[in-house]
Order: sequence, then C-alpha cells, then structure tokens
Amino acid sequence: MGLTPTPPVATHPSETLLEFPDNRLLIDLCGANDRHLARIEEALGIHILRRGNQLAVVGGPEAQAEAAQLLRGLYGRLEQGKAVSLAEVEAALRMGIDGTTETSPAEQIEMFSAGNYELRTRKKSVEPRTDAQKSYVRALFENELAFGIGPAGTGKTYLAVAVGVTMLINGHVDKIILSRPAVEAGERLGFLPGDMKEKVDPYMQPLYDALNDFLPGKQMQKLMEEKRIEIAPLAFMRGRTLANAFVVLDEAQNATQMQMKMFLTRLGEGSRMVITGDRSQIDLPRGMQSGLVDAERILDQVKGISFSYFTARDVVRHPLVARIIDAYDAEDAAAIARGDTEGPRGQYVPRRAIRSDHA
Repeated sequence: MGLTPTPPVATHPSETLLEFPDNRLLIDLCGANDRHLARIEEALGIHILRRGNQLAVVGGPEAQAEAAQLLRGLYGRLEQGKAVSLAEVEAALRMGIDGTTETSPAEQIEMFSAGNYELRTRKKSVEPRTDAQKSYVRALFENELAFGIGPAGTGKTYLAVAVGVTMLINGHVDKIILSRPAVEAGERLGFLPGDMKEKVDPYMQPLYDALNDFLPGKQMQKLMEEKRIEIAPLAFMRGRTLANAFVVLDEAQNATQMQMKMFLTRLGEGSRMVITGDRSQIDLPRGMQSGLVDAERILDQVKGISFSYFTARDVVRHPLVARIIDAYDAEDAAAIARGDTEGPRGQYVPRRAIRSDHA
C-alpha cells in the first residue's frame, strides 16, 4: 500500500502546508536544485518553501489550491514508480492553468495514471501529456486513417511511432512503414555522395531517432533487415499496397497534392495510416499547393478519418519552444489583420479551429 501525502492544512490565510511521508520521493518531486518547484512558482505566482518533509505554499488562495493539487498529483506519479522530469511538470502546469480546459482536477491527475494510454515499448513506456495528445492516441487506436496537425514539438510523430511499435510488439500489425518527403528546409544541399540509402538517410533521421527511443539497437536492426520496419522517402511508395502495416507519413505539409493522393490510396487490408504535419512550415516551391492542406479540405467530412489538432499548449519540448510558436502565430495574425494573407513562402495557409473528433 503506497504512502500518500497528508491533506493540506492551512496554517494561515496565505499559506498551505503539504506533508510528504517519503523523503526520497520528495527529492524527486522538487527536482535538481529545486528546479521543479521554481518552475511551479514562476507559472503560478507563488512561493514554495521546503521544511523537512513538508512543502509550504505561499500565495493567493486559488493559486495555493492549484499548486497543492498539482504537487499531490506529481507525488502520486512518483508513488507509482514513474519519473517526474521538468517535462511532466510542464504538462501538469498546462493542464492546470490553461483557461480553455474544462477538466476537473481529478481528471487532470488521471492523465498521469497508466490507464489505457500508456504505450509500452521494448525500451520505455510513453504517456500522452496533454488532453490533445490523449485524444490523438485514442484516435490512432480507433481509426484506420488519422491526421495529426500542429506545430513542432507537440509529439505528433513521436506518439505515432510509439503506437506503431506497441501494435507491432502486440502482433496487431506485421510491419511498420515510416515515410517522409525528401524536401530540404529552405536550403539546397546539392549532390549528396553515397548509394541511395546514404543519400536519403539524412532526411529520414528524425524517424530513426524516434525508433531508437523505443527499440534496442540490435532488435531494431534485425527488424529492419527482415523488412518488418521500413523507412523510405515518399517517392518510393508509388505502386505499393500496404497491407497489415502501421504506416506513418511525417512532414506531410511538404507532400504535393499528387503525392498525398498516391500515398492515401496505398492503404491496404488490416493497415492503419497516420499523417502528421505542420501547416506553418511548408518548404514546397512557391505557388505549389501542400498536399496536407488539400487533403484536410477534401477529407474533412469523410467517415472513418479522424483529425487531431495541436497548438503551442501541447508543446513537450523546451518551454521556450511554446513561446516561440506563440510569437510567430501572433505575427501571422497581425499580418492577416493588416490584409496581408501571404503565408509561408508566399502561400496562404488558413488557420482552422482546433478540433479533434475524439476530444
């Protein structure tokens, strides 16, 4: 039976006292040099004082209650044997202080429980950290074709690969196929030496990185040699029928309209397909329509296809990334307000409302 922190006791109107029985877990809760506490203080405008195995939360009544709820939830995660890093603290803060969420504190803490959304791979377990990510993971399991659209760092590709590895391990699919358009991000790299694999591998590296997080090196190499895991440029997909496979198209905003149609029609019996992309980072030549934007418009009402949307609130990288995305979005909004509807590289990209079929 796990130890649980005692209920908070208000010592005076400006302070809430929390007691944690296990000092080792308390150290993990506070983080190295109390960095977790410092981040919570910054976000909620409070002060947290350490007194032995107690934490005193000083601040306004509402902020005190929110901080106490958040600290208890993170401590409960540690009791379950799970890690608490700065990323988990950021996720808890987003769920707690985002004014658009309608989830109760109990529902917010439930996000950290294993539930049905813990993805167990050979090397690590992965959990969705925001409501949008949780809805996205559910959509990947429930739909044969799913889109994940949003800014960089929101876990679109990472979670898709994690779901694919989980389904491969559990025998639900026979293989994983990961693909990307081989498009430079605003640069011309010129001639690349080596054979075909050596030429395209630099474009595919993010997919290798994700797989390396979930599978031991030797097992990953063996699965690739057996063609149970394939990583290939989008151009290599033409003419194939992808049966009993988990298929991911990453960076889909850089697929042309023709490439997108070609890829979507590869879906075979027993397969699942995930399309991920960021409409704000289109690297296609000026005047060429993105296949992702086109597919989103055409397939919006097609039954059996889910669309999950992410915003800066779902960024799970460095917290500065979320602020960078917000700044760029604000600049885009200001440009549109001035009547300048030119999007990335002169291509207008409409900002659709955030929606998930499973939210």
